[in-house]
Amino acid sequence: MLKSKAMNARKWADAPNEAANELGNQVNDASEKRLSNRLAVQAGLHTAVGGRPGNEDYAALLVPGAGPEQRAGVVAAIADGVGGAKGGRAAAETAVRGFMDGHYGLSPLHGVRRNAGIVLDGLNRWIHTLGHTDPALDGMACTFTALVLRGRQAHVVHVGDTRLYRFRNGELLQLTTDHTPGRPGTSNMLTRALGIADTVRIDYAMEQARVHDRFLLCSDGVHGCLSGGRIRDVLGRRAAPEDTARMLVGAALDGRLGDNATALVLDVLDLPPANQADLAAVIAQQQIVSPPKAGAVIDGFALEAMLSDGQYSRVFRATDTITKRPVILKFAKPVVGADALLRQAFLREAWIAARVKSPYVAEVIEIPPDRQTCLYTAMPFYEGETLEARLLRKPALSLTSGLSIAVRLAKAVASLHRAGIVHRDIKPDNVVLERADGLKLLDLGVARLPNMEEFPEEAAPGTPSYMAPEMFAGHPGDYSSDLFALGVTVFRMFAGSYPYGEIEPFTRPRFGKPASLLEKRPDLPAWLDQAVARAIAPAAQDRYEDAIEFLFAIEHGAMGAVAAPPRHQPLYDRDPLRFWKTVAALLLLLLLASVGLR
Repeated sequence: MLKSKAMNARKWADAPNEAANELGNQVNDASEKRLSNRLAVQAGLHTAVGGRPGNEDYAALLVPGAGPEQRAGVVAAIADGVGGAKGGRAAAETAVRGFMDGHYGLSPLHGVRRNAGIVLDGLNRWIHTLGHTDPALDGMACTFTALVLRGRQAHVVHVGDTRLYRFRNGELLQLTTDHTPGRPGTSNMLTRALGIADTVRIDYAMEQARVHDRFLLCSDGVHGCLSGGRIRDVLGRRAAPEDTARMLVGAALDGRLGDNATALVLDVLDLPPANQADLAAVIAQQQIVSPPKAGAVIDGFALEAMLSDGQYSRVFRATDTITKRPVILKFAKPVVGADALLRQAFLREAWIAARVKSPYVAEVIEIPPDRQTCLYTAMPFYEGETLEARLLRKPALSLTSGLSIAVRLAKAVASLHRAGIVHRDIKPDNVVLERADGLKLLDLGVARLPNMEEFPEEAAPGTPSYMAPEMFAGHPGDYSSDLFALGVTVFRMFAGSYPYGEIEPFTRPRFGKPASLLEKRPDLPAWLDQAVARAIAPAAQDRYEDAIEFLFAIEHGAMGAVAAPPRHQPLYDRDPLRFWKTVAALLLLLLLASVGLR
């Protein structure tokens, strides 16, 4: 397999300009690619011979199409044949092509680092063997640098003096180290490269990628002529990747070093949501410290006012001094024995925020790990009041206003359920009514997530008055129990009370027949009473199948409305005169009866 690659590499080495043009077309074809998991990149390549007789650089970008190989991510690689060796170009192309074939041929479950080590170890031995057995390839060797974007991580694999830079927020960072002696006059000497010896030590690093990151892979014909400041300025213009690569190579050729010059520029347009393992690793590294006080500035967040101070967390309104955006920060408190539960709650909120995008579910702002110094979450500040606060004010919600809130809240619950998430603490306190009819469902720290460790029984979540009967028996909560809590919330919105009465903590209530909504609000339609009654049925099998069905019932109930059963009015209300005549007649009969007994 590798032998055929070497033969192809020799053919390409005979026509470097054609090879560069063909490669450029390949990159252009893949210049803007989006994988199904939302990883999207845009790239551009430019290479030039310079003052050399041939081009010994080779670079490529590969974005996999549909299929299992998508899990392996995007690969950009560059190699530079060692000057003076006959097979420099052949080594460079063999390294890049061989690495890409090997990377996508091995299982991604083994990890980038392990797979890269296996592939490059084999390539190094092959190149070294050819360089010592084929006179036409005598001494063939090359540098090698690769960037692998997989999930939300950027993996760096490197040997030699080709370089990888990252440009982010106006700052340029070199992610690789040149393997040169480092003494004056030795910049063209290598201490490590593929093919020099039968073994090679490869540098590996991994960091978190971000949307709008810009990466540059380049040969020494570029970075040897351009200072870091010049490279930063060109990347910072944010021209299209292909135009940027062309500008870098052109500027390098103006430096008259005379070497081949190649630049591959890659922009990160979008990233997939963070997975549970990634989030857990980040949260595990964050310290739980004594929460700050109002007036403090933490990681660029100016804390303005404390909104709540509970047993496990403290919440502030704050301003992000970087984005100038008003936010809410929730800090974890150090509580003996609660460390794992706190981290689990913060992990749940971060996981949900990464996967659920709904106008009715509160957003959690992603904070770069290198900015955050302790455990807290940030969310936008939603101007408005909680539903609980609204219910404590008069007048009571009208049918129109209440239905509008119920519909939006049902949509929020449905969006969570579609993602496999059970909220488990739906109640008016966790609903914010924004201005202009906005609504946000909050507090996802006790949500039940697929494949995530469950709370211990003594820490089971929920608010008693909104908990379904099965949760009092130890059930962890599911879509049906969320529907029950949603129904109780809607009942209380209109009635101002609970259908089964207010339930005290640590009690085991009995669930009989719920109160009728019409008894509390006779002005409401019968179909609404029936819709809510089904949502709060004590037996789970008697409730709706899902939140969408409940949503349909309250949105379209009026179309199939059943008239409210006539309320029986007492005789006094219907005919007061007849009432008093009847009373008088009964009194007369009683009087006559008493006289007759005498």
